[in-house]
Amino acid sequence: MQTDKKLSGRVALIAGASSGIGAATALALVEEGASVVIAARRMPRLEALAERIRERGGEVLPIEADVSDEAQAAAMVERAIGDFGRLDMLLCVAGVGVAAPFRNTTTAEYRQMVEVNFLGLLYPIHAALPTMQRQGAGHIVIVSSGTGRYIHPSTVYSGTKHAASAMAESLRREIGRDGIRVTCIEPGAVRTEFTSHMRASVREAVEQRLGDMEQLQAADVAAAILYAVTQPRRVNVNILTLYPTEQA
Repeated sequence: MQTDKKLSGRVALIAGASSGIGAATALALVEEGASVVIAARRMPRLEALAERIRERGGEVLPIEADVSDEAQAAAMVERAIGDFGRLDMLLCVAGVGVAAPFRNTTTAEYRQMVEVNFLGLLYPIHAALPTMQRQGAGHIVIVSSGTGRYIHPSTVYSGTKHAASAMAESLRREIGRDGIRVTCIEPGAVRTEFTSHMRASVREAVEQRLGDMEQLQAADVAAAILYAVTQPRRVNVNILTLYPTEQA
């Protein structure tokens, strides 16, 4: 690959890369010369994405991992570092949601959202930080949600994303002096598979609420991430909130 690209020589681990924002981000980083480790639970999806990346001349390592499992998250990070010898970027994109009022959310759904949307951030970060601290450099990108800042009645989902955004800002203040940057990305409605994993009644309510509004594309969020990670090391893009133009 060309050496004049902005991310040449950098290694990125993308958790939640099998579709949507994660997959789009992997492709965007590769276009700028990064080597990427793509991780998710759906290995066939990862293999298909890896083939697309290789066709573009990119270097890629797919890893099957569930970030809500501490051992799997740690092993994912360990393998990425073991194969590439370094880790410059950790992108925490994996997330699940039930965009419903509290009374229409089950206790099983509570647990899944907390485990994936919050613990699924903490486990990979915990595993990656020692290497970044030894390097004296690194960049952690957390994909939260506009719902975490501008709260609406999706009680548990909003709560997990509010926690993610708060954690990102607190972490930034803690580890900035180690040369490690932290960016929180907070998108509004994005047209991905997100709603397809919700219960039918919840999915229908969400789709009715969104109506025919033109939503963001996964590539739009990937472009925001690319902007943040290609800034000079002296620049930390703290928070990027992006909404569809038509979304209130």
